[in-house]
Amino acid sequence: MPQLQDSVRPSRARKVRPLAPSETLIDPGRIAPNPENPRLIFRAGDLQSLQDSIKLQGILVPLTVYQDGRDYVILDGERRWRCSVKLSLPRVPVIVQSKPDRLQNIMMMFAIHNTRSDWDPLPTAYKLRELEEEFSKRHGRSPTEVELAEIASISRGQVRRLRQLLALPEDYRRELIDELEKPRSQQLLTVDHVLEASKGAAALRNRGVVDRDEEDELRRALVDKFKAKVVTDTVEPRQLLRIARAVHREEVGVQTARRVARRLIEEPQYTIQSAFAQSVEQVDFAHGTEQLAQRLEARLQEQDERGYEASSSLRHTLSRLESLIGRALRS
Repeated sequence: MPQLQDSVRPSRARKVRPLAPSETLIDPGRIAPNPENPRLIFRAGDLQSLQDSIKLQGILVPLTVYQDGRDYVILDGERRWRCSVKLSLPRVPVIVQSKPDRLQNIMMMFAIHNTRSDWDPLPTAYKLRELEEEFSKRHGRSPTEVELAEIASISRGQVRRLRQLLALPEDYRRELIDELEKPRSQQLLTVDHVLEASKGAAALRNRGVVDRDEEDELRRALVDKFKAKVVTDTVEPRQLLRIARAVHREEVGVQTARRVARRLIEEPQYTIQSAFAQSVEQVDFAHGTEQLAQRLEARLQEQDERGYEASSSLRHTLSRLESLIGRALRS
């Protein structure tokens, strides 16, 4: 049985791993990356760690490729291939599969990599759109959400999230791609930042607090606050949804909500927490107090129905509560 030489064991001190029956050795110069790979970003730091491992131990898991003419295209293992080129390995172990058509190729790329947590969402969204287009060409109709999730080997929730990314204005998508090309430690903006900002701004537009142009201004202001670290909690824009619901329930006036929305747009240091405190917080607190009072009322009614006598400590607590209730009613 043939054995892996330089491709698996650059270090002469390490024992050579034998080839499996399904493996063969190929010059990495005859291998090309897959044009349908949803992964577009390969960060130098991540590649360096893998390169160091391959330099020490060799390639322990063979690449999966298909033959295209005299050369080969990667189905799985592009990072390993990139490292092998950097290390100038003369041969790498591969498993050769049959050549797929384009729809099958994209489906296989998703299926092979659907457990990879380091895939960036936006490039994946672009490739999902191409998968949808290929399906439409073959079947003469667009896939349903269920069908798209099945052929992409992802959940329906992931499909919806990726489609939300595709619905973002082009300038935000370009901005996110620019961020993705930075080392993770230097990234100030994420997909979730933009999506949460978009949902918050849209909720206020839907309730008539801001118009469509102001919705775009508000989303940009929120994104800039994330980048400036004025807002640090990714889900903080959800407070804007609570303001929108309060407007819908007529607990907060439109003008009050509009005033804080304009401050968010115009004042770089004005926070979402401040906007919430100056619009909904008091109403929200009162609503929570009302719910507690209703539960206490039900509890006391149940005590009365059961014929239980109030203990001295309970009487004392209720007496203090009676005083607080009186003050609240007079205020």
